[in-house]
Amino acid sequence: MTTYETLLLDAVRLSVADRLQLIDAIWDTLPAEALPPLSDEWTAEVRRRSAEYDSGCAETVPWEQIKAEAMRRAGLTMPDASH
Repeated sequence: MTTYETLLLDAVRLSVADRLQLIDAIWDTLPAEALPPLSDEWTAEVRRRSAEYDSGCAETVPWEQIKAEAMRRAGLTMPDASH
């Protein structure tokens, strides 16, 4: 069994909250140049939203608040970052 297979088997045994935390942590290790390019549609949407933000018309919400709300809606709890 490869290291990848062993790691995957261990990961699927984690709770959903722990797997989401692991996904987030792994995603953060990827170099920007390794990420797939955005489609033309997404690029246009990013530009539209950036212009809206730059003009002061956009209401912003902190990422941690959005993430916590998504976890709450999914019935999950956020791991305590202080541990």
